[in-house]
Amino acid sequence: MGMQTGAHIVWDWNGTLFHDNDAIIGATNAAFAELGLAPITLEQYRALYCVPVPKFYERLMGRVPTDAEWQLMDATFQRHYSAHRGRCRLAEGATELLAGWRSAGRSQSILSMYGHDELVPLVKGLGIEAHFIRVDGRTGPSGGSKAEHMVRHLAQLALSGVEPARTVVIGDAADDAVAARHVGAGAVLYTGGSHSRASLEGAGVPVVDTLGEAVAVAERLAG
Repeated sequence: MGMQTGAHIVWDWNGTLFHDNDAIIGATNAAFAELGLAPITLEQYRALYCVPVPKFYERLMGRVPTDAEWQLMDATFQRHYSAHRGRCRLAEGATELLAGWRSAGRSQSILSMYGHDELVPLVKGLGIEAHFIRVDGRTGPSGGSKAEHMVRHLAQLALSGVEPARTVVIGDAADDAVAARHVGAGAVLYTGGSHSRASLEGAGVPVVDTLGEAVAVAERLAG
């Protein structure tokens, strides 16, 4: 891959490019059932979800989960999610947007808190791998913040000539905006994933309802 000089998009995966809300809710409720907690709806999830994930569980349980509970819930979530993600698809219009951005001579990458070893074959299997100069999933334990991963991701992208000032993160969580700010990049948040519009508006960055709008805003921001 040659040196990149123009605008760059760092895409979030779950809930942004990958439309997996149903699998996420199913897996969350399977994790809750392990502790005898009542299931939640998508609306409740979108209103309360936050990272790190143990904090989200605290909002629902009214207390911090013990280490043993967290391990059990996390393992149950991962197992259930893996079983159901095969039915999930890319978000509407994502394939065309990725191809269009690339054919305009711009670069893009994926940075996800989803496990790297699961993410890479999933991206390959969906036939979109060629659109990205890097695909980075999480290595190490679940439940951390995205900012530290973003630092490493941008350090790697810098080797290809990508500059933070011309980079825009597109994600569905306030955490994506925090991570972008941490490295001096722009951000656009999309309401189609795990967060309600109300919970995204506090992040202080543009909030949009479609990925098409997100790309248009990213183009302006990265100018």
